[in-house]
Amino acid sequence: MLGKRYINRWAFAASADFVRPARASAICSKADLTVTSPIQEMRKASPAFRQALLRSEKKRVVAAILFLSIFEVLMLVRIFVLGSAMSRWGVLTLLSLIAFEIGLLRAVNRVLSSGADISQAVWYLSVTLESLCPAVGIAFLTSSRLPQDYRPLATPWALAFFPFILLSVLRLSPRLCWVSGIVSTVGYLGAAHFTGFRFTPGSSGFSVTQTATLYFAFLLATTGIIASVVANEIRIHVDAALCEAETRHQLQQVEHELQIARSIQQSLLPKIRPQIVGFQVSGWNRSADDTGGDFYDWKRLPDGRWVVVLADVAGHGIGPAILACVCRAYSRASFNTCDSLPTALKNINNSFAADLTPERFATFVAVVLQEGSDLVELLSAGHGPLFIYNAEARTLRCLQAQALPLGILPEMDGAIPVALDMKPGDIVLLITDGFFEWQNPKEEPFGAERLAAVLGQFSDREPEIIIAELYDAVLKFSQGTPQKDDLTAVLIKRVALEACPIEIVAAARTQKRRHGLRS
Repeated sequence: MLGKRYINRWAFAASADFVRPARASAICSKADLTVTSPIQEMRKASPAFRQALLRSEKKRVVAAILFLSIFEVLMLVRIFVLGSAMSRWGVLTLLSLIAFEIGLLRAVNRVLSSGADISQAVWYLSVTLESLCPAVGIAFLTSSRLPQDYRPLATPWALAFFPFILLSVLRLSPRLCWVSGIVSTVGYLGAAHFTGFRFTPGSSGFSVTQTATLYFAFLLATTGIIASVVANEIRIHVDAALCEAETRHQLQQVEHELQIARSIQQSLLPKIRPQIVGFQVSGWNRSADDTGGDFYDWKRLPDGRWVVVLADVAGHGIGPAILACVCRAYSRASFNTCDSLPTALKNINNSFAADLTPERFATFVAVVLQEGSDLVELLSAGHGPLFIYNAEARTLRCLQAQALPLGILPEMDGAIPVALDMKPGDIVLLITDGFFEWQNPKEEPFGAERLAAVLGQFSDREPEIIIAELYDAVLKFSQGTPQKDDLTAVLIKRVALEACPIEIVAAARTQKRRHGLRS
């Protein structure tokens, strides 16, 4: 477009206002999901992340209750069926821990439904009780038939450490896994010490039970470390999944809002062809994004004339779409009087320029038609080329703009409109550069010559069909390359009066007499 070339000379750059958000997987990069990062702490405080932690804790508590119940049943079988010498106080100890876990489960359920939170002290109390329970069993509740130095190794209580450490992974807290491993190791060594374990060599060196006890303690500490690493990895993936879900939800909201914006913008475009005696007029628009910076409009003026306008705000997306709506409003208000075309365009520029930032501008073209008259007035502010087709000579000529684009200068003076004498079959095509600048895979633009060929081939058809053929030709030429700019076209075709419906001609003559015009 001519106006856009002016702007390039003056080093103004037009850019799209709306860029679609990056994919959620890029936003939630693993590097940003370390446990100690501020972003992680922020997400931890988010309702979605808290809910995920509580649901995981609920599963862990249920699994702990199930394990304790199985351990309880096996203990009862050993004591009352198989005649084991295990202390019956162990049954009461397990029941007490099960009761604590049931209370914790009820607390988690209440918090899940209310949206509140549980104090960190509760989690540390829980992990401490679970980790010390096997140590209490080793120290006080093992079978009296076991030799003292074998009690830390041969009792089932020693095996109970590992399920609790592994279940701590579901807390999704590496720190709590560390606490579970450390408390279990210290508790185990304390219980072993209580039963008589001393790490002092005898006359023949360290005994088998001494080395095995230390080996077992080392395994407990190692299990805690492994649980911590696994919990950290799971936490990262859970956090990333939640982040992706939240981002997808936000994208869906943005898409929904964009669709609403698109529907509003499309509703501002004319719905039906204007009934102008001696002319057929049609318009069409297709945005590159959900919303765009192009618009077209037509309106009957108070003196009976018609004005047809087309505008192209620099860029495409939300920002230009808003400016296009503003420009349309100024256009309708300015053409609501009987001012001349240069005066109306000057008023539009004065109002619109005050709303623009320095890098913003819009090209604008207006065509004034008189029903039944061959004379057509055209004035372009930076919009070009404009295509004028002569049906008798079957030639196409291009008009450039008569003034600078809207918003470049605060005042628009000296713009002189172009007068066209249109005969039946002649065409004025107002079109945005998205058509002839669309490139194919070889980076060749569609160009004005191909556009002229299509216009000449289908010039005898109705305006809607001509525009559809233009779009189809551009699509075929592009060979699948994406649309990068908004597409808008308005086609004005001069037709003989005989081709107009009788009632439209009669209404036009009545309107002329009302304004003192000759037929």
